Amino acid sequence: MRTSGLLIVLFLSIFDIHLYSQAISSELVKGYKETAQKITDSALVNRNAYSMLKKLCNIGPRLSGSENSITAIHWAENKMKELGFDNVHLQPVIVPHWVRGNVEKAVIVNGRYKDREINICALGGSIGTEIDGITAPVIEVKSLNEIDSVKQKVKGKIVFINESMDETLLSTFAAYGKAAGKRIFGAIKAARYGAVAVIIRSITTRFDNVPHTGVMIYNDTIPKIPGVAAGYMDSDFLSKALKDSPDLKINLKLKCKTLPDIPSFNVIGEIKGSEFPNEIVLVGGHIDSWDKGMGAHDDGAGCVQTIEVLDLIKHLNLKPKRTIRCVLFINEENGSRGSEAYGQYADSSGEKHIAAIESDAGGFTPRGFGVSADSSVILKIQSWLPILKLCGIDYIEKGGGGADISDIKKAKALIGYKPDSQRYFDYHHSDNDVFDAVNPRELELGSAAITVLVYLISEEGL
Repeated sequence: MRTSGLLIVLFLSIFDIHLYSQAISSELVKGYKETAQKITDSALVNRNAYSMLKKLCNIGPRLSGSENSITAIHWAENKMKELGFDNVHLQPVIVPHWVRGNVEKAVIVNGRYKDREINICALGGSIGTEIDGITAPVIEVKSLNEIDSVKQKVKGKIVFINESMDETLLSTFAAYGKAAGKRIFGAIKAARYGAVAVIIRSITTRFDNVPHTGVMIYNDTIPKIPGVAAGYMDSDFLSKALKDSPDLKINLKLKCKTLPDIPSFNVIGEIKGSEFPNEIVLVGGHIDSWDKGMGAHDDGAGCVQTIEVLDLIKHLNLKPKRTIRCVLFINEENGSRGSEAYGQYADSSGEKHIAAIESDAGGFTPRGFGVSADSSVILKIQSWLPILKLCGIDYIEKGGGGADISDIKKAKALIGYKPDSQRYFDYHHSDNDVFDAVNPRELELGSAAITVLVYLISEEGL
């Protein structure tokens, strides 16, 4: 019975997709395919997104509140104006301002490994240490929850959370989701039992010694302790060293600190719809990045892809029925205040957001789109797969969106662009995330795929 039921559901889904495809005439499908091919050809030949990404990366890392972030914001504003977008403007946002400082050092101070350094970086939002640092014994746990089981041994110690990403999961984003809790909440849980600092194994799929940062949070009712990430190889070393020398102590020094909040901006531009200008198809990424590397994959790639969506439509002289809006959000990495500001605007503007599409998964080869919407909307988008396949899209699946578009509550569909995920966490939040890590063909195919979907939604509605 279970197998029969699944077959019936599968048959009905295929039948529904077939009905939707019949709703668009064969002549119209042919026209969309021709347009999709022109979009893809133009992206691959002209490589405008790749050119823009180089300029954006040359600005450097763009953490909210930094001078680089403001430079990047004005670069994007000027680029949109140069490309002839409509209604280019900055939306004010007040953002947090955390600075890393110029000291990040962890050194073993006793035993057979004395003076051996551990390659670390501060987690975003961490407090610093006194000038002489913190010196304490280290206790290792294999997961965030394991801290509870050793709580009597934690007081006065540095807790080393040596949890790896789950290599058995095909989706590296799923593996990241399982592992990220140690980074976000590790300092809270360890401090609850009297720990003096936390070291985590970097959340990465790459076997090197480059530490990966990311946001951590504090609870005002629990003492704040520093949090750092150690490189993959040094995490392996530290685990082995603790087995050889259980009394091992580390001196940890950090100069990071949080400054008062500071003004910043979302960057917005659009192409006005020819028939339904008050209906919005939004496409966006976040212009901030962590202060390691250049923020190339996360999320420089998403920013330049979304700018290129509008540029491709203008370059090919397409006249979208609905307004296509590009939003580059600020402060995705450590606060989501850009998302909140735009969400408040969307709720009160009187405009109708048909769909919001986010690119924030790297500049890799296109694979699919995840869609959070009613089943009828998902089926309609799935019926466009024969057109989307021309730029590398293999699937449309239920469930998708993104952190920055999640505050657009009234949109009919929230859609996440899904490129291949296998290499993303080699680069994510680290010094590895540089311009040279992005392949131009992969990046441009992503631009083309998002543009084709945006154009189909504009013309056909949802």
